[in-house]
Amino acid sequence: MPDDAHWMNLALEEARKGVGRTAPNPPVGSVIVKNGKLLGKGFHRAAGQPHAEREALADARKNFGDEAIRGSTVYITLEPCSTYGRTPPCTAGLIDAAVARVVYACVDQNPEHAGRADALLKAAGIEVLSGLCQESAEKILRPFFKVRHTGLPWIIWKTGMSLDGRITRPPGEGQWLTNEKSRADVQILRSQVDAIITSGNTVRRDLPALTIRNPDLLEGRLQPWRVVVSNDPESLPTAAPLFQDEWKNRTLIRSGENLTAVFHNLVREQGVLSVMIEAGGKFSAALFENGLIDEVAIYLAPMLCGGPSPALGGTGLTESLKLKEIDFTPFGDDVRLRGVIDRQG
Repeated sequence: MPDDAHWMNLALEEARKGVGRTAPNPPVGSVIVKNGKLLGKGFHRAAGQPHAEREALADARKNFGDEAIRGSTVYITLEPCSTYGRTPPCTAGLIDAAVARVVYACVDQNPEHAGRADALLKAAGIEVLSGLCQESAEKILRPFFKVRHTGLPWIIWKTGMSLDGRITRPPGEGQWLTNEKSRADVQILRSQVDAIITSGNTVRRDLPALTIRNPDLLEGRLQPWRVVVSNDPESLPTAAPLFQDEWKNRTLIRSGENLTAVFHNLVREQGVLSVMIEAGGKFSAALFENGLIDEVAIYLAPMLCGGPSPALGGTGLTESLKLKEIDFTPFGDDVRLRGVIDRQG
């Protein structure tokens, strides 16, 4: 139908509200429409809470009542679940609501769910369309799908640097390379991941807090896990904020002898889907050299600093890495570059 893409894009907007909040579940959005009129919308808010379809159904019932939902079309960014978990299957909720049509963006890559919804819904007389806006939905769901396929989270390298690639200013100058607008955007990025990873050296040198400091971004979610990777944990400063603040129970210390194992264990033990790296050049380079980085977010400040602190150090890569899906966004005089590592490049 001609309006399907419009309504699915609205469902995608809902899904984006859940990014960084739903682990180990995927962020999903849904809207319910009848005769060109929006009845209800919703997104999955957190693991253990209702899925997006049931949030949208509840919103529609509150707005218009049960009878209005009968014969409606439901748009969902991911195939509705069809098995019992911490919540009942969404396919059952859609059937009970007597909707006429279900449109979803991409098939669930969980083998317990994949493809099952179509048969259940069609058997109940519900029309099903899949694949609409699939590429946009898959970008939102990348962390969830990566965990399903590899057991590793989606890993974003974030750094602020001068135009000559340095992460510190000359001695005697201020601490910050980037401006306030860039630093505010970093808070948004932190709110979209489940964990922030740093090195023991960065903790010793900078005493970072690694928290979401904007209360509007923190509302309805916990602080991300803060993970300090160090082979010498006894030398870490116990007075550092991440060991002393009110969220100190969200701070973990992990050995750096096997970096891949660090991320596997975060998935298994903490249920994370996505992490962000905030660390110096040596540790960051080790992650790149081990092929662990999926995406970069680089804040470029319009200055030249020189000196011995590059954003990436290490022994160097065996071959250069190219980026795709590149986006340049200005923040005052700074520019943020985001891009995904092109594994096929």
